[in-house]
Amino acid sequence: MAHEHDIAEEQEFLARALVALEHMRSEAAALRDSAAVATMRGAGDLVERDVVMGTALQRLDQLAIGDQPLFFGRIDYFARGSEPGETYRVGRLAVSDKDLNPLVVDWRAPVAEAFYRATGVESLGLSRRRHVAIRGHEVVSLEDEYFANEEGELDLPAETLREATAEGLVDGGLALGGPGALLAALGQARTGRMGDIVATIQGEQDRIIRHPSAGILLVQGGPGTGKTAVALHRAAYLLFTHRATLERQGVLVVGPNPLFLTYIGNVLPSLGESGVTLSTVAGLVSNLAVSQDESEEIRRLKGDLRMAQVVARAVRTRERPLARDISFALGRATIVVRPEDTRDIVERARRRPGNHNQRRSAVSRELAARLAQRYGRRFGASDAEESTVEGDVAEQIRANFEFKQIVQRVWPRLTGQDLLHDLFGSPALLRVAAKGVLTEEEMAQLARPRSSSVEDVAWTAADAALIDEARVILGPRKRPRPVIAKNPEVLDGIDLEAYSGEIRAAALREAQRLNIQRLSELDEAEFVTYGHIIVDEAQDLSPMELRVLKRRDLAGSMTIVGDMGQATTPGSAASWSTLLEILEPRREPTRVELSVSYRTPEEVLEFAAPTLAAAAVGVNPPRAVRRAGVAPEVIETSPEQLAPVVVTTVRRLVEELSPGRVAVIASADDCPEILRFLSRAGLDAVDPRIEDGRGLGADLVVVSAEGANGLEFDGVVVVEPGRIVSRGAAEGAVSPRGLRTLYVAMTRPTRRLSVIASEGLPSTLQPRR
Repeated sequence: MAHEHDIAEEQEFLARALVALEHMRSEAAALRDSAAVATMRGAGDLVERDVVMGTALQRLDQLAIGDQPLFFGRIDYFARGSEPGETYRVGRLAVSDKDLNPLVVDWRAPVAEAFYRATGVESLGLSRRRHVAIRGHEVVSLEDEYFANEEGELDLPAETLREATAEGLVDGGLALGGPGALLAALGQARTGRMGDIVATIQGEQDRIIRHPSAGILLVQGGPGTGKTAVALHRAAYLLFTHRATLERQGVLVVGPNPLFLTYIGNVLPSLGESGVTLSTVAGLVSNLAVSQDESEEIRRLKGDLRMAQVVARAVRTRERPLARDISFALGRATIVVRPEDTRDIVERARRRPGNHNQRRSAVSRELAARLAQRYGRRFGASDAEESTVEGDVAEQIRANFEFKQIVQRVWPRLTGQDLLHDLFGSPALLRVAAKGVLTEEEMAQLARPRSSSVEDVAWTAADAALIDEARVILGPRKRPRPVIAKNPEVLDGIDLEAYSGEIRAAALREAQRLNIQRLSELDEAEFVTYGHIIVDEAQDLSPMELRVLKRRDLAGSMTIVGDMGQATTPGSAASWSTLLEILEPRREPTRVELSVSYRTPEEVLEFAAPTLAAAAVGVNPPRAVRRAGVAPEVIETSPEQLAPVVVTTVRRLVEELSPGRVAVIASADDCPEILRFLSRAGLDAVDPRIEDGRGLGADLVVVSAEGANGLEFDGVVVVEPGRIVSRGAAEGAVSPRGLRTLYVAMTRPTRRLSVIASEGLPSTLQPRR
């Protein structure tokens, strides 16, 4: 434990830094106020005011850190000769006092690099690295790591040495300069927001975070290796390093589900970088509400790469000539549209460049012109009049409602939802589009009753990827139009009523110039692309979902993070080679493996290793660097006693790990009943998916094994592992995906794991003989 005088020292420094931060805010606010009401004498003054106002507003936004800790680390360098060693505090933004003396350095600045990269092998000149825990404006704890000098001497205080022994570091060549705040932090209670993990990034992760942005970077990492930390901090680092480019092009971070996005949502803003879009794959498909689940067999089928061909053929089957004559009235005349009138027009339109909806206008114009030509001849127009008459008649035909309905039959204007609604609701359309691609059984799985309206359809997450695929082929239904978006908060803090009308009007004009954006309202078939895309838990993406991401990739720059040993969703790509085949990188990708588990205790990884070996051949578990001191417990009971045993075990863990968090993880079908009997026993268990204000921040949650990827808890109780391993298999059988799902569930705890079974244990959890 740190001495009280060390905490007092950091508290005194924090007070100085907070005063300096407030002074910086005051200067920026004064600059904003003066620019807003400055007297302009010419064009040069206007330009200068624009620059000053923009700079002041941006600076105020940067300095608004709320209750986030101002700094989190300190690095001390060895003395060089007679010169004392330098000391730097590392935080979210640079802070200087009124005399411009630096107090806190930005964590992304080169001088802060040693805070992340220094190890026992390569100290980078550090004598000490201090991790400081701050809540609000109070220093609550700190921990020091000491590094050897050039002679290999390590000046490690005796009390720190005792802490290192108690921490239980695992032998085996992993060089750490001391006990490491990382290990202590991961042994402490987690928060529902994952805390701020900047201070826990170390060498292996840091090299990935600072990897060049060009091309695709693949990061394979097992449980506890910090995959999510890598993904989020790489986003912040790239935004800082390539700010001019990425602020314009944007950064997209993709997570596996909304629960996961809630879990990590506060990490990037707390680092000072809020210019990042967080989304699931389905969330990238605009104007589509996912409101229904479906069977794993159908999810697997819809995620299959063959569905891209089915969707493309489904569009082509809607581009078809008439099967019979159709007539409509135009004035006193009757116009007859014959199949031969449309056949060659459709064939030519199919060969035209552009998307489906874009080519519809050509079909309409050409068909109307053909009918007008026949109409003009029928009424005996002279050669001199023929051109004018035909043009006028063509316009009348195109404006005719019945003609528009005919064109809609020949070449309909469609949205992605229209296409999928028609395709799955019509066995005939489905058979034509899928013949030779899907089996009859697979076609039957996709068919569903047709809704009365496309607005009534309950879409699934797998539908979203198919709709996105269709939208690309179909194209927009309408042209974009400009939209003006205003930010009414630009002049907060300025009392404009205190100034004359002329000055007040000038300030308002400047505020509008700085904060009104002219945007193009995108059709749902159009989408935003990003300069860099970061994908977490990529092992669970289907081929069709990967195609959604590929379309959002602007520059061929992606960071893809995952663990193929944890691929648990139906239809997932399940291999890096398959993933790369779909993404088609523009240059040779870089592959990196996170081999060290910082979060998951050694006891848990050893317990789960047989399950991983059975589930994912060729995937090696990570090496652990910490022990929990308690082996995972396995409890076998009868079905009648399952509920009381779960209640007793959960109650014990909640009490022993308080103020930490405990999760009960089971198959999705079992979770509602577990929630009920825990509540009846007086335990405050919640479903974190329900918007009740607590979510994953609750002390006790019940989570499905299928939705546990990427989450972490202090203690975990896995209920009925036999049901989890049978996921996606016939009754009583074990599937590789079920084994991977169990592996994910068992590797969620940072401290304690209990497994309870009333229906027998999977072979991978049975005692070795």
